[in-house]
Amino acid sequence: MATTEECRAALEKLSDSLRGTEGDVRAAAALDRSVSCHITDLDVTFAGRLTDGRIEVRETLQGPPRERAQIRLAMSGDDLVALVDGELHFAKAWGSGRVKLEAGLRDLFRLRKLL
Repeated sequence: MATTEECRAALEKLSDSLRGTEGDVRAAAALDRSVSCHITDLDVTFAGRLTDGRIEVRETLQGPPRERAQIRLAMSGDDLVALVDGELHFAKAWGSGRVKLEAGLRDLFRLRKLL
């Protein structure tokens, strides 16, 4: 089982990857939105912002998100690490319910370019 530190490191790695994108993918990553990522097996939530093509984790909270972020993710720590490492395909994980993504319709259309 992935630790809280491994999950935070995975989010940092994802953030670094987003920063290095170009074209349509870079435009999709350039959203300015609040973000939460609830790690279900650890019952920890990373809360912050997607801004300037980076994910800035501002808080690590025990339990589910306290506020409704504009982009909300929920998954196990192992799935987060596997997604970021390229071992788990996002669309398959989302379709099977292993990963939950909630956002407004416009944001979902823009985020699909990242997937």
